[in-house]
Amino acid sequence: MSKKLSSISFLTLFALSWLAPLPARLQNLTTEHSKDWIAKSNKYTQMLVELDIKYSPETGSSQGLAIYDTQISVPTMANLLAQRKDEELLLTKYVAALKIEKDPAVIQDLNILISHLKLGFRQQDFERNRQVPFLNAASAIYGGLEILLDDQTPAERHAAAVARIRKYAGLEKGYKSLTSIFQQRVSSQIAGKNMIYPSRQQMEVDLSRNASIIEGISELCKKYKLTGWDEPYAQLKKQVEDYDKWTRENVLTKARTDYRLPPEEYALALEAYGIDIPPAELAKLAHTGFTDIQNEMKSIAEQIAKERNLSSSDYRFVIKELKKKQIHGDSIIALYELHLKDIEEIIRKHELVTLPNRPAIIRLATAAETAQGPAPHMVPPPFLNNTGQRGVFVLPLNMPPAPGEKEGLKFDDFTFDAASWTITAHEARPGHELQFDKMVEEGVSQARSLYAFNSTNAEGWGLYSEYITKPYMPLEGQLVSLDYRLLRAARAFLDPELQAGTITPEKALDVLMNDVVQSKAFAQQEVERYTLRAPGQANSYYYGYLKMIALRKDTEAALGDKFKAIRFHDFILSQGLLPPVLIRDAVFKEFIPAEKKR
Repeated sequence: MSKKLSSISFLTLFALSWLAPLPARLQNLTTEHSKDWIAKSNKYTQMLVELDIKYSPETGSSQGLAIYDTQISVPTMANLLAQRKDEELLLTKYVAALKIEKDPAVIQDLNILISHLKLGFRQQDFERNRQVPFLNAASAIYGGLEILLDDQTPAERHAAAVARIRKYAGLEKGYKSLTSIFQQRVSSQIAGKNMIYPSRQQMEVDLSRNASIIEGISELCKKYKLTGWDEPYAQLKKQVEDYDKWTRENVLTKARTDYRLPPEEYALALEAYGIDIPPAELAKLAHTGFTDIQNEMKSIAEQIAKERNLSSSDYRFVIKELKKKQIHGDSIIALYELHLKDIEEIIRKHELVTLPNRPAIIRLATAAETAQGPAPHMVPPPFLNNTGQRGVFVLPLNMPPAPGEKEGLKFDDFTFDAASWTITAHEARPGHELQFDKMVEEGVSQARSLYAFNSTNAEGWGLYSEYITKPYMPLEGQLVSLDYRLLRAARAFLDPELQAGTITPEKALDVLMNDVVQSKAFAQQEVERYTLRAPGQANSYYYGYLKMIALRKDTEAALGDKFKAIRFHDFILSQGLLPPVLIRDAVFKEFIPAEKKR
C-alpha cells in the first residue's frame, strides 16, 4: 500500500491533519494542554510541509490547495540539490529546537521530523552515488493529473490539468519537458563509476504498462470534458514514447538481470517500511505463523465441507470451491457495499471501535489506475483543505498482462463473496478508511499523521482489523480471512528469501498458488511485488500485525478486567500513523494509567 517517503510524494501522501476536538468519551485521555502542544508541534511540522510543497506542488493540490493546481515539480538535479540544502538547514533548526522545548510530546514530534529527514538523506546519498535510476515519466505525469481529474475534486479545478499537461510537455515559457529532465538526470548517473542499474524485469514490466497509463490521461480529459488538451497531450504522448525508447536503448540494455537488491539498498528499504529486525528473523517468525494459520484453517474448512457436502475438506479444495461463484461487473460493488454494512453492524454490536457518521466509499478502478496499482487499496482524501472529499476504497479487477503473460489472465481473488468480508475490513472499516477518518476527527499532530508514517504501522492496523472482525464473520468469510493472513505470513518469508537467493521465483509462485490458493494472476503480481515493484514492503503487514497482537496482549495483562477493546482501539487510532515503538510508548504512558483510574 505504500512506497518509501523520503519527502512528501504526491503519489504516496497519506494525510495531514489539523486540530479538532476529541469525542467526549476520549476527553479523559487528553487535556487542553494537549491541544496546546499539538498547535506548537504543527508549527514545526508546517516548515517541512511548506518545503515539500515548494518542490512538489502536486502535493499541495492533493491536499486541496487549489493555488498549486497549475504548478508542477521540476525535478532537475539543481533543484534536488537546492531541496537538500533547504532540508539540511531545516534539520539544524529542529535540532536547535530540541534544546529549548520542554514538552515531551513536542520533543517526540521533533525527533520524528529529524528521523524522517535523516533517513531521507541516507536514501538520497545512496541513490545519487550508487544508482542509475529508472525514472518512469508516464507514472509521474499520470499521478500529477489524476489529482485534479477526480470525481471528488471541485469541477472548477479540473481545467488546471491542461496547464499541467502543457508544462509537463515543456510548452510553457521557462519549462523543459519532464522527459528531457529525466533523460538528463539518468544520463548524468550513467556517467558515474561502479553504478548499480535497475532490474531488467522491473523495467520491462513497467514500460509495458506505460501505454495504458498514457491512454488513461486521454480518457480522463474526455471524461471531464476539458478543452485545449488535445494538442499538448499529443506532444506529451510522443515525448513519453520517445523517452521510453531512449530508456530501452540506454538503460534497459545495461539493466541487471538479477532482481535482487544490493544488500545496502534492501536494508534501507526495510528501515523505511518500519521493519527493525533482521529479515531472516522475521522470516523465521513467519514460517511458524504460516503453519499455525494453516492448522487453524483446517477445522473451519472441515465445517464448511460438511455443510456443503464437499468431496474434500482440505482448505485448498474448499477455497477453490468458494471461488467458483464469481461476481462480475458492477455487481461486485453491490456485494462489497452489502458486507460493509454487515461489518459495521458487527463493529457496533461487539463494540470494537467507534465508527464515524459518514459512509465509506467503494468504487471500481479504471484501466489506468489498475496499471498503476493492480491491487485493492484505499485512496486517502485531502486533509489540509478538505471541502467534503473522503477516502475511497478502490477495487481493481483486471491487470494488463506483463511481457510473456497470456492475454486474459484473470484474478478470481477479490470477486467472490467470502473474500469481500476480509478485504472490506482491511481497506475500509475498521481498517485504513477509519485510520484516515480518525486523523481528521481527533486532532492528531501533523508530525504523527504524516512524517511518522511507515508501512508497518499502517498495514499492521489493516491486518489487525481483519483479525478483530474475523470471529464474527460467517464460516466462509473466516476461512478466507485466515487465507489472507496466510498470505501475509507467506510474504514475510518469501520476500526476504527471494532477496537472499534462498528461494526461486518459481518456488514462491508455487507456494502462493497452491498453499495460499491464489490465482496465477495474483500470484504473479505478488512475486513481482517482492522482486521488482517494492521489495521489503510486503513484509510490513505481518510484522505490524505481530506488533499489534503483542501490544494488545500486554495491555490486557496490565488492565485485566478494565480492558475494553473499543477504548483501546480508539486510543490507537487517535495517535495517528505512529510506528509500533511510539504506539507502545503512548499506550503504556498514557492509555494504561488513564484506564486504571477509571
